[in-house]
Amino acid sequence: MCATNIPGNERSLVIRLIAGDEEAFCELYAAYKNRLIYFAMRFLKSREYAEDIFQDAFTMIWESRRFINPDTSFSSYLYTIMRNRILNHLREQASEDRLKEQILSQAIDSNETNNKIIANDLQRLISHALKQLTSRQREIFEMSREKQMSYKEIAEALGISVNTVQEHISSSLRSLRMYLEKHSVTDTDLILFLICLNL
Repeated sequence: MCATNIPGNERSLVIRLIAGDEEAFCELYAAYKNRLIYFAMRFLKSREYAEDIFQDAFTMIWESRRFINPDTSFSSYLYTIMRNRILNHLREQASEDRLKEQILSQAIDSNETNNKIIANDLQRLISHALKQLTSRQREIFEMSREKQMSYKEIAEALGISVNTVQEHISSSLRSLRMYLEKHSVTDTDLILFLICLNL
């Protein structure tokens, strides 16, 4: 089993590592594991990512062991590798977050554009539908919708009965509903309700 503390003669372990001694690699791995994972977690806030980076760092140590200088600080060398990998991970994460934000922003812009197109198309249909009404129906309907006049106020303004106003409004709504349904507009009753409220 590998030791958990760095031995006093680390240089001899590094020399053995350079020569391909797996036991020396194992001892160095176990000795640095906890402190390097803790070091990485301070920046990554994730033990899983920290462990992955630690594993990558020691994989690189083993693969490039022949290029290690035993006369320099192995600890500094190892922390440099860890630092570079942490920075790379943070850059990649930041790029991924920016990409997600960009995609989300484009999706929102696209939805807003689609909604504007739909609203414009609907407004065009409504305008055409209103043109199908008789002049009297359109006059009464617009007095109710645009001027927000009550049936009684319309009746008094036009010199007709309240029942006549109501009949014209009901007839107008039927005509509008039939026109919109003919053009495959869904939720027609809701749309007509909103029209009547001038929304």
